[in-house]
Amino acid sequence: MGLITEVLLLPFAPVRGSAWVIEQVLHEAERIYYDPSAVRAELSRLEERLEAGEITEEEFDQAEDELLDRLEIALRRGAGTDDGTAR
Repeated sequence: MGLITEVLLLPFAPVRGSAWVIEQVLHEAERIYYDPSAVRAELSRLEERLEAGEITEEEFDQAEDELLDRLEIALRRGAGTDDGTAR
């Protein structure tokens, strides 16, 4: 960019900086959300809750399906076959 463009866009620097920070936070949140080890740990805790009688079989099935979907996406992301944007 030219000097004049930079000077004209200077008032928008805080917005551009904030957008970058939000993008970085979102990327990190997605990385954590789709981390296979975190999903497996959640599956384990879910099974413990079922065995302890804290949740019903139906609640377990629904939550398990969601976690298995997340795990599938995580494994595809790791293999490079899915960018995670399609669902």
